Amino acid sequence: MVHLLLGCRELRDMARCRNDEAVRRAVGLRRLPDVSTVSRALSAMDARGAERLRALAGELALERLRELSPRRVTVDFDGTVLGTRRLAEGSAVGYNPGRKGERSYWPLFATVAQTGQVLDVLHRPGNVADSTGAPEFIGAAAERLRAALPGVRLEARMDAAFFDDKLLGGIERRGVEYSVSVPFARFPGLKAAVEGRRRWRRASADVAFFELRWKPASWKRRRRLVVVRRRVPLRRREPLQLDLFEPREHGFEFKVVATNKRVGGRAVALFHEGRGAQEGLFAELKSQCGLGYVPSRKEAANRVFALASVLAHNLGRELQMAAAPPCRRTNAKRSPLWAFAQMRSMRNGFLLRAGRFVNSGQKRILSLMNDPKVEAAMSQYLNPMTT
Repeated sequence: MVHLLLGCRELRDMARCRNDEAVRRAVGLRRLPDVSTVSRALSAMDARGAERLRALAGELALERLRELSPRRVTVDFDGTVLGTRRLAEGSAVGYNPGRKGERSYWPLFATVAQTGQVLDVLHRPGNVADSTGAPEFIGAAAERLRAALPGVRLEARMDAAFFDDKLLGGIERRGVEYSVSVPFARFPGLKAAVEGRRRWRRASADVAFFELRWKPASWKRRRRLVVVRRRVPLRRREPLQLDLFEPREHGFEFKVVATNKRVGGRAVALFHEGRGAQEGLFAELKSQCGLGYVPSRKEAANRVFALASVLAHNLGRELQMAAAPPCRRTNAKRSPLWAFAQMRSMRNGFLLRAGRFVNSGQKRILSLMNDPKVEAAMSQYLNPMTT
């Protein structure tokens, strides 16, 4: 986890920090193990150890929520592709738009919108749908949150893969408010109702909506749907002509959201739109915390490495939350309460600074360059830890 915080993506990158005294102090060892030793230790991991690490990661995320004591907690559920680039245990060929035909994992994540941290991860092979294992996973997350935060108001946001009667019924029985995208193109009756609509309620200059209660033929009861229409410029397929007064054509983009929330249609549309922030979180996990790297052929080792990436990301967010109070209030999109910097910025401004240890009597002191900006960046994170 410490090496991932420092930007070491692959196991072999750990050799660069083997003689770093600050890293040895951080992990509590007099001598850092060799890369081959770490690789063997990962290969020796089993499913039980991975589950214990998964529980630890969730508990650390809950500690911040207990301290924050929010009135509501918004959890986003979605999966992301982890290409193995090799034959790895538990992987399978499935949906992988970046590298078609490659074996991969398809973990399901539960992320907290208010803190930008990962609450839980369900490891799965790459040939499953987003909703595989989702009812139990969502139910367990709701139970953990209610146990940690009695009386909290829970909200969930999901994409079209979770549009299922039994799954939504289970969420409703647990008293969780939700919004889920509807794959309306698969339902001719709903598609016709959207296309034939003439009267729309205006939400803004480019957005309009209307509501209806509808259900597929196989479902037991109707649910509330909010249909959103957004005016967008049409993409031009022909060669681009750079004329100053070239007219621009506009069309409409449609989105249907199923929900049990008791707020207006415009608020539902904004609430569901906020789940797009999770894609940025996945991008940061893969590019800056090593989640996209699969180090071993054994499934348990890969699960442990992925959880170490999650812990590194959560710790980066925790450092920023401990250093400053929230700078935002809860809004319709449920944006994070802090304006988080990416891990890359934290490394450049705080973690990867040149320095040396010097002896001063009986103490070892870390000496850094005399720069007001460096001192301010260090003090921002160190002062809350010493008080």
